[in-house]
Amino acid sequence: MSDTDDAAHAPVLLGEAVQALAIKPGGKYVDATFGRGGHSRQLLNFLGEDGGLLAIDRDPAAVAEARERFGGDSRFHVRQGLFSAMADLVREAWGPSTEVDGILMDLGVSSPQLDDPSRGFSFMRDGPLDMRMDPDSGMSATDWLARAKEQDIAKVLKEYGEERFARRIARAIVAAREEAPVATTSRLAEIVAAACPTREPGKHPATRTFQALRIRVNRELEILGDALRVAMDILAPGGRLVVISFHSLEDRIVKQFMRGEATGGELPRRLPVTDAQVPRRLRLVGKAIRPGAAEVAANPRSRSAVMRVAEKVA
Repeated sequence: MSDTDDAAHAPVLLGEAVQALAIKPGGKYVDATFGRGGHSRQLLNFLGEDGGLLAIDRDPAAVAEARERFGGDSRFHVRQGLFSAMADLVREAWGPSTEVDGILMDLGVSSPQLDDPSRGFSFMRDGPLDMRMDPDSGMSATDWLARAKEQDIAKVLKEYGEERFARRIARAIVAAREEAPVATTSRLAEIVAAACPTREPGKHPATRTFQALRIRVNRELEILGDALRVAMDILAPGGRLVVISFHSLEDRIVKQFMRGEATGGELPRRLPVTDAQVPRRLRLVGKAIRPGAAEVAANPRSRSAVMRVAEKVA
């Protein structure tokens, strides 16, 4: 990958994320969503000879990229899989009793995935309506739309896309698939555009539908919740959890999880415990961080990013 490619796919909040991890040169860290390695490359720059980095991605193309770029570095390990399985992957890489000093989760779809028409993530370029982060596993968006009931499609669009015209769009998709499978990104975008009576300024009418289907196809929110819980099992005391989200549904899950672990969650009223006895596993580090104006100007995809940081206390 050339420097130009690196610039085109620059990771969001790179400096802020690396700083938030408070890297120890001899520590062990997890890049739970490798993407194309921008974060991993920077993390390796801060690690000493005794440090270690495990990169995880469910996309075989990302794993191949990781091996090509960093495979010669003895500090670097890479595994293909869900980041909700990171506990098993960490122990596979470093042994059964390993605890790590930091975990970075950069959520959502990567720029190379969006930019590749064959992956079907974007309506900007015509291609097969796939949307799977692992093309070798699970059901594609085309297959799901071919089988799903109209009410289930509407529910997904409403819950995962916060789409106010969810019922109209679902009805249009079901009508269209009677004529021919909804098998390309351009056809789905056309169906959605025709079904929407109004448009949000500056936003294609299919934006929310594509987001919702991607989340459903890849079980993103379910896997995120699992990954956050698993992270608590492998973080060492003092270890940092850094999560970058790109839409409100993800950020809400992250915010609620971190806040719950930092406050000890809901306890029964009148329970005779002191504040010091409340079981807190995380300490919130600073406030939510968003990209600055310069980063948003250079990379418009960063505009919705939110980074949250917490530190394990027990």
